[in-house]
Amino acid sequence: MTEEFVVSLAKNAMLTALLVSGPVLLLGLIAGLAVGIFQAATQIHEMTLTFVPKILVVALTFFLFAPWMLRMLVSFTLQVFGYIPTVAH
Repeated sequence: MTEEFVVSLAKNAMLTALLVSGPVLLLGLIAGLAVGIFQAATQIHEMTLTFVPKILVVALTFFLFAPWMLRMLVSFTLQVFGYIPTVAH
């Protein structure tokens, strides 16, 4: 096992984590920004108004992207399992 292999594996792991979490985090950020703008415009500062829309958007995004996220994670896991014979020699 070389340094290049370890760095490549870590890079792939971080990229996979970023790709899998990206859509959920991005749409949650957009929902939070929209709620913040709405609260600033209407001066309604209800605490539940910030959480409920974000939770709904994150849950909906998760359910919409779950098959794609699962395929990405399974692909990465199979790739890592494929490296076992190379590392174990």
